[in-house]
Parts: sequence; C-alpha cells; structure tokens
Amino acid sequence: MLSTPSPERTTTVRLPFTDTPLPGVDPAWSTTVSVPTTAVVEPVPGRKRRWHVLDNGDAITEAGRSPRGIILAVHGNPTWSYLWRDVVRAGQTAEQPWRVVAVDQLDMGFSERTGLFRRLEDRVRDLGDLTHALGIDDAGLPVVTLAHDWGGLISQGWAQEHPQLHAATIMTNTAVHHDNAEPIPSALRLALNRAVHEPLTSGTTAFLDTTLALCDPAPAKDLKKAYKAPYTSRERREGIAHFVADIPAEPGHPSNAAYERIAGRMSAREVPTLLLWGTNDPVFQQRYLEDLMRRAPHADVHRFEGAKHLLPEARDIAPAILTWLGERFGQDEPVVQAHRERRARGRGDFVPFFAELDARRRDASPAVVDMGPVMGTVDGSAPALNVERTVTWAQLSTSVDQLAVALLRTGVRPGDRVNLMVPPGSMLTTLIYSCLRMGAVIVVADQGLGRKGLTRALRGSSPDWFIGIRKALMGARALGWPGRRISADRLDPVSKKLLGVEHTVAELMDSVTTVRPEDIPAVDPDAAAAVLFTSGSTGPAKGVVYTHRQMAGMRDTIRDTYGLRAGTGLVAGFAPFALLGPALGAASVTPDMDVTSPKTLTAQALTEATMAIGATAVFASPAAIANVLATADELSPAERDALARVDLMLSAGAPIPEELLARLQELMPAAELHTPYGMTEALPLTDVSLDVIRAAREDAQSGVEGAGRGVCVGTPVEGAQLGVLPLRADGSVSPDIVTTPGVTGEIVARAPHAKDHYDRLWITERASDLTPGWHRTGDVGHFDARERLWYEGRLAHVITMSDGPVSSVAAEHAAQTVPGVGRVAVVGVGPRGSQSPVAVIETVPPATKPHVAPADLAERVRATIDFATGLAVSAVLVIPEQPTDIRHNSKIDRAELSDWAEQALATGKMSAL
Repeated sequence: MLSTPSPERTTTVRLPFTDTPLPGVDPAWSTTVSVPTTAVVEPVPGRKRRWHVLDNGDAITEAGRSPRGIILAVHGNPTWSYLWRDVVRAGQTAEQPWRVVAVDQLDMGFSERTGLFRRLEDRVRDLGDLTHALGIDDAGLPVVTLAHDWGGLISQGWAQEHPQLHAATIMTNTAVHHDNAEPIPSALRLALNRAVHEPLTSGTTAFLDTTLALCDPAPAKDLKKAYKAPYTSRERREGIAHFVADIPAEPGHPSNAAYERIAGRMSAREVPTLLLWGTNDPVFQQRYLEDLMRRAPHADVHRFEGAKHLLPEARDIAPAILTWLGERFGQDEPVVQAHRERRARGRGDFVPFFAELDARRRDASPAVVDMGPVMGTVDGSAPALNVERTVTWAQLSTSVDQLAVALLRTGVRPGDRVNLMVPPGSMLTTLIYSCLRMGAVIVVADQGLGRKGLTRALRGSSPDWFIGIRKALMGARALGWPGRRISADRLDPVSKKLLGVEHTVAELMDSVTTVRPEDIPAVDPDAAAAVLFTSGSTGPAKGVVYTHRQMAGMRDTIRDTYGLRAGTGLVAGFAPFALLGPALGAASVTPDMDVTSPKTLTAQALTEATMAIGATAVFASPAAIANVLATADELSPAERDALARVDLMLSAGAPIPEELLARLQELMPAAELHTPYGMTEALPLTDVSLDVIRAAREDAQSGVEGAGRGVCVGTPVEGAQLGVLPLRADGSVSPDIVTTPGVTGEIVARAPHAKDHYDRLWITERASDLTPGWHRTGDVGHFDARERLWYEGRLAHVITMSDGPVSSVAAEHAAQTVPGVGRVAVVGVGPRGSQSPVAVIETVPPATKPHVAPADLAERVRATIDFATGLAVSAVLVIPEQPTDIRHNSKIDRAELSDWAEQALATGKMSAL
C-alpha cells in the first residue's frame, strides 16, 4: 500500500518563517499561538511560549462544515508537524470532516526554542497547555490522539490527564514502555553514547539524516529538505539532543517515574485503539508492538510489510485513519460486526474439531501412518511419542490428551500461540490436536515460504511457543524466530542449551501418566483456534485466523460435500489436508515426499501410501499430480491395481487442466475426480468433477450463456453462497452482488467455514469485508446459465485496456493448446487504462534463456488466443520457467512477469527472472 503522491501533496508552498519549500502544506493551516506554560522546567510559571501547529479547523469552518471530532497529532524526534500533512488534508476533505491539529512540540519544528531541557513530564504538561489555549478542552468534541515515535508516550500522558476528552488512540511505530531485561535498540544506544551524542544529534544533521533514511521508499529530495527546514543550526537542533537524552534507558533516569506511570495507566482505560506498524523498523521493533497489544488487547492492528520507521511518510495511512474513525464515530457499521454475524451462522450445534478422537478412544484401527523416515527423533531410532509407524485411534487419543495436559502444566495457556514446525505425520497430528484440545492457537506457516517468508510470517504472528524438529530449531536460533522453544526431537543436554530449548515433547509426555477430564478446559467455539498462512503468491503471506467453530465448519463441509466418513483411508499429498484426516475420522497418511515442494510427489510414493492403509481417497495439488503422471511408467501392475481402487481424487491449490485430469482418470479409473475451488480464507467454496468440466466445455462450444472464458470450478459446496461484484471499465468493481450469467466480476463468498479475520492486518481485513457479511476473494469470475462458476484469474491481474478490462485465464488456456507451448501467462504492460496484453510462454522442450518468440510460434499463439477469446496479444515472449509460488509450484507470479515483460520490451534486454 505505497502512497501515491496526490497533486495536493506535491504542491509547493513557503511559510513566512522559512524559505524552504514545503510540498503538501496549505499555508492556511499554519498557525502560531502564544501559550502560558505550566511546565516544571520553566523558571517563571505562566510564561508564554510560542507554538506552531498545522490546523485545518478554520478551513473546515469556512467551508460551512462542522468537524466530527479533533485529531491531536503528536510527532516524535526529530520530525515535526509536517509528518501529518496528509492526515490534515484528509481530515479537511473527508465526507465527515475531522479537525486535525498537528503540533510542533516546543524546541522542535517551527515552535519556540526555549533553551531549556524539557523532560517527559514537561512535554505532557506542554501539550495540555496547548490544547487548553486552542480551546480543544472546551470544544465539546471527541479528541483522538495520533502519535509517532516518542509522541506516543507524550500523547498517552496527555490522554490520561484528559480522560473526559480522550476518545480514541491511534499510534504508529512508537513505544510506551521498555523491558529493561533487553537492551534498547542499537541506534538509540549509539545516540545516547556520551562520546558521540552531541555531534550526532545537534552538532550535525546526522540524527535527522538517519531518521529520514529509515523510510522505504526513500523520500524525494524536496521532502527531505522540508523535514530539515526547522533544524538549520546547532541551536535549532538542541531540542533533538534533549529528546534523545530524555530516553529513560535505565531505572535511575530522571524521566523514569513519569514513563512508568504513563505505561502502567495505559491498560486502565479501554478506548478504541488503532495500531499502524512498519514491520522493518530497527528502532521500534516488533517487541514494542507486542507490548502495546498486551496493554490494549482490543486494538485493531495493521502491519505494513517492509515499511520502516517513518511509516506516515512511506505509506498513505490517512485513508485508513479516516475510515477507522468513520466506523467508530460516524454512521458506518463496523466491519467486525458484519463478520461476527457471518461466523455465527453455523449449520447446527457446535461439535469440536477434535470430537472424533473422543468417539474412538477404544479403536485399535489405524489413525495415522508415517511414511519415509520416522520424524521427531534425533537419529530416527526411536519415535519421540513412543508410538509405532502406525498409530491407532486409541493411541492417538491418549497421546493427544497427555500432551495437552503436559503443555498446560508447562505454562502454555488457552489463547497462547504455538508455532508448529514439524513435518506431516503422527508427531504433527498429535501436536495439532493437543493444542486445539486445550485451547492454544496453532500457527501454521508453510516451510515452502522460504527463510525470508517464514521469518516475516513468524515475527508478524508472534507465537508464544515454538515447537519444531532439530532443523527448525536451528533456523529459529539463527533467524531469531519468536517463541519459547520445545523440541519435537529427543535432544541431549548440550544441544538443548545451544538451541535454547526448554523441553522436549518426549519429556512432556513422560511427565503425564494419567489424565482426568477436568485437567483440560473446554474450548470456546468462537475463540481463535488457528492462524494459517496463505501461499504468498500474491504478496507477503497473510495470516488467516480461524475460530474453533469455523474449523469445525471446514470439517463438516468437506465431510458433507465428498461423503467422507469414519473408516475412509485418506492420502494427504497436499499438506493442508493432513490435519483434516483425524477430524473426519479418516485414517490418514502423508506420502514420502518433500511437503514443501508438491512436485516431488512420485507415482511410487503415492502408491506406497495408498497401499499402506488401503486408501480410497487422495488429496493432491496440480503440481503433485503432474509429477505422478510423469513417473507413472515406473509402477508395477500390482501398484496400478492399488490406484485403481481409489474412488475419490481431490486436487486443490490451483486450477488443473482438463487434459491432466483425463490422464489421471486413466491411472485411477474408478475414482471420481474433483477439483474444489477455494483459498486459505475459505476451503472449499465450490466443487467440480471431471464429468462436469467436460459438460461445461461442451456447453461453451454450443453457446450456453456464460459458459467459457475461464476455468469451470462448479457450484457452491454445502453451506456456501457465492456472487460477483461486476467489473467496471477501469478495473474496479461495483458494489452490487449479482449472479447474472456472463457478468464478470470479483467473486464474493460467505460460508460457516470462512475465515474470522486476517491476523493483524486491519486494512486488508476491511478491504476483504467491504461487502458486509461477505468475503471478497480478490479472484474474478462469472456464472453461466447452469449456475456454475467460471474462474478467470485474480482481480489484481486484470488487464485494463483502453476498451475495457480483460481477464487472462481463457487466453492462457487457449495458448497452452498450441503444440510446443507449456505454461502460459498473459499479462498487461503499460499504464493502467491503456495496457497491452503480452503472452509469456514456456516451450516444450524448455528454452535455455529468455527471448522473443520466433515469428511462426508467436503467430500461432496470437491466432489461437484471438480465435478463442478475441484478444489481440501485442507480443509473445519465451522464458525457461514461469516464476511460481513455492508452496504450490503452480501459481504463476503474474505481477513479477508483468514488470519483467514491460522492462524487456522497453529496453530490448531479456534478463533472467
């Protein structure tokens, strides 16, 4: 969500007291006011001090409008009110205006240089003096504090002194407390060092320069000059030096008492709170966000991935602030209410996700079978849970209860987040169901995200506990992943110490010999149960929060849609389905494969897993299926017979071509082949079989209204409702939900098993719930006359041409029918509204380097796409391999391709992706 500079933001003005241009500032906002002071530091009580503020109040009044409330915006060090210029403008122009008073603290910005060392207590009093002088205290309007950096502590001090006025808190990258058990951030330690303190803070502009460097993207030169305009001399930078020196880095500091008092009182008043956070801030790090969330557990939180310290400059946060205020102080219905109503719509009485384990406590039949090397041990010699490679239902139920009690006794509490980094199998199954049974929230971040993606996901979700195998613990140690550590492997004392491990699962299991029903608390159906991360194929992976009720809804939907019942043998070749087996009462097995790379599943591994439990159902991703078919020649007649007894095959994760399904049908002749459509936020939403796909293709050829132009994904599953928000010419969508045949738009859905919310992504969550009670999927598609849904791609990938928006999936599928062509992505290049479609293809055999397609191949691709869809492709480029997400190995990164193709066509240079 990078801010796009508006014309107003780039307008250049000068204020009377500076020659430096100040882009984005309306001179009418600039106000100076003489304020009597009550600060302790002042030698003469009541002495007047000159303040400078940016205040849009007069402009709102002159327009004949009345503000809904007042935003008191408080900067930190070494910024000034200029930081809030976008919020000042947004407050003035909003449909429901807000008066924004952005202050320059004394000795900062263009306010008076007092020559005094103002400490925290003084600054809190200063702010109170100012609001009294400006009439804010008597305006009769709610006051919302908005703060950044050390403005957070000061604004909270003011709020606690004005409880009758203070109505809400908004904070960006700040802190109200520091745990002295950890050192303060290194940048602040350096600035506090006596040897360099004065040269860094006031003697030079080094502290200013460093702060401005903590902005991604970097501010333009004119913006940097504007930020530095008030600080042109050593004397004018003295306040910066004092601000740094007043950081209470140790208990004996003069400001420590005020600091502790303000921090301690923050939890006492529960006012609406919004926390907006740049995740890559080296100063106010994740630990400070977590501290704020503990003090305000009701807060709405949005983490801006990649943003650094100077968040209000790097991201356009003004719209989010005004939207949030509109929901809490205006006529807008809070989105949270919409999805509370949605999640409450169940399909019957709540039955816990783990209920099948209770029902089968005496069942000696297999529940989970481990394939390949036994996981959860140091050397593979002894399973950590004292179970065999085949775990019965009775054993699984006992182990789950024992481990649940052991975790509780260790200090894991209901609501604690527990990251599990253990390969699928009996160990992971036991851990998942133990956590769910005792009310802990499982955090599942796919290792396929890679180190960078995993680190981002884990730091963002902040698990309290980390349970992993040795390799994962080594990664946690090296990369600083959060959470108190428990090893799934047996470890010797030295290894435990080196890896920071407090317990091993084996030790925990051994510590519990009996379990009483009262030892394990009952779960709250509407409490969080899991944070599941998306694939990261359309941006940084997002945490999706499910409640226990929604997890049960997912189980029920899968069971009722596919007729899966207790006793079914299930092969989980797609990792997300590994956790569903025990909930369904199905014996489950994960094939011997690298679950982080689905395309490593071979026909041999699939067959061995199928034979291990006499499986009749198989779940796998398209990439896994492709490799199974590629290696099927290696199977013996007996192994082929085992696959011939499978009666249900599900492929999920990405659309799968009909041709691939037809080949799979030959390998599994008795199986019904289904490809459910869904996403991490709601899985599944629709279902379609191979027979329906074939019928839909015939309907498209015979002209049935709406049939064609994409991938037929079938009809809604039990309990789900679907619709589309029609596309407008500019690629945006209209607000009205329709199911009219042939109308393309963003797919919206609601179901008992749809997500509760995105984790700590308030802006993303609100965007997905803009249609109250419905989840906006970000996919585009349409219905046909037989009420089947056709998937056409991602909304973000729609090509906005001069004659209207075009989705790409139909063109891509057409191009893939050209002999010698592999996977295809059709992307838009050029400015939105006048983009040109470009086909980027793989060839068979694959090319060795990127190049422009030969004329004959390009013409065949163009002609095929034109005939099938009417789309005129402007260029055809060849690459060795499409960039894909690493979880599914099948979702093409079209955003990356679009950027690459645009640069390649503009420069004529075909660089490697």
